[in-house]
Amino acid sequence: MHIRFVVLALSIAALPAAAAPGPKPCEALKQEIAARIDARGVPRYTLEIVTPATTGERKVVGSCEGGSRRIVYQRLPAAPAGGLAARPQ
Repeated sequence: MHIRFVVLALSIAALPAAAAPGPKPCEALKQEIAARIDARGVPRYTLEIVTPATTGERKVVGSCEGGSRRIVYQRLPAAPAGGLAARPQ
């Protein structure tokens, strides 16, 4: 009887791990983050995929490839007056 409860408890505990999606590719995650930033109306910024050792002063906004890569965000200064500049990525 106790064995059934143990098996049931272990099965229930394993469900979230089995249902969790695998890690996302870096480019897909970068596009999702860019869409969220664009939705907030941020005009000029960069997102870059880097190694953890090269994040520098930039803000880490995501990680991918099992934690071996980071996606960093950096807001750019305002565009000079008189011209439209494309948003670099």
